[in-house]
Amino acid sequence: MGVSRQTASKWLARSRRGEPMSDRPSRPRRLARSTSPEAEARVVEARRSMLLAPLALAAATGVPARTCARIVARSGLPRLADVDRVTGEVRRRGPVTPARYERSRPGELVHVDVKKVARIPDGGGWRALGRGGDPYGGHSGAGASCLHVAVDDFSRVAYAELLPDERRATRSAFVSRCLAFFAGLGVAVERVMTDNDPGYRSGEFNALLASEGVRHIYTRPYSPWQNGKAERMNRTLAQEWQYGRAWESEAGRAEALPAFIEHYNWGRPHSACGGQPPMSRIVGVNNVMARNT
Repeated sequence: MGVSRQTASKWLARSRRGEPMSDRPSRPRRLARSTSPEAEARVVEARRSMLLAPLALAAATGVPARTCARIVARSGLPRLADVDRVTGEVRRRGPVTPARYERSRPGELVHVDVKKVARIPDGGGWRALGRGGDPYGGHSGAGASCLHVAVDDFSRVAYAELLPDERRATRSAFVSRCLAFFAGLGVAVERVMTDNDPGYRSGEFNALLASEGVRHIYTRPYSPWQNGKAERMNRTLAQEWQYGRAWESEAGRAEALPAFIEHYNWGRPHSACGGQPPMSRIVGVNNVMARNT
C-alpha cells in the first residue's frame, strides 16, 4: 500500500475495533493547559459588557491577551471598530491602511487637535432616554463643546480639556497648560504638530510656541492621517469616554474627563507601549505600578 509497517498496523487496529477509516485531526483529544470554559465565558462577557481590546481584557480577566484575542475571534464577536459603545449596534466601516511611525523620545513631537463634541441636555439625550424619549427627536439643540487634545508621539501620554470654544486665545491657553503638564513630568516639548486651521496659524499661537522654544509643524492640507495619533486619541475618547455610557448631563460627562485621562495615562494598557500604560515610557514601569498601588 506504500505506507510503513507502523501505519498499516495502526489502520488495521482501527478497522478491527470497528472505527471509521476517515482521517482524524492531529489535535490531541485532551489539552492539559487548555483554557477553561469558565475563563472563556468570563472573557466573552467582559468583551460584550465593557467592549475592551485584548490587552484591556487581559487586565480585567486575568487571561493572557493572545488567548483573549483567540477567544473573541472564535466566539464570532464583532470588531470594536464596528460596534457602537452604548447601543451595541454593529456598523460597517471601510478598510483602513495605516502608515505608522514613532519618534525616539518623549517630547520630540506632540500632536494637537480640536474636535467639536455635542453637548448633552439636562436629563440626558436619546442615548439615555431612547429615541422615543428624546423630546427633541434626536436634535437636542444643546450646542457643542470643543475637545482639545494633545498626544505625545513616543509615549502616547495624553492631555485633554473640554472647553467652550476653539478660538485663537482658547487654543493658545490650552497649549500653554499642555506644555506645563509635560514639563511637570520632566518632558521638554520640542515640536508641536497641528493642522492648518487659522486658529493654529495665528500670530498669538505661534508666538506662544516661539517663546517656549517649541517648533510648530503643520500637516499637509487635506492629510489628517499625518496627525493620526491625535485622531486616534479622539476615537478612543469617543468610544471609552464620550459615548462610553449613557450620560445624564453634560456636567457629569465633563467631570469624568480628567479621571479618564488619568486612567488612560497611568492604568490603561496600550499596545504601542508593549501592553503597559503610556506613562511607563516616561516615568518607568516600576513607578507606574507604585502610583497605582
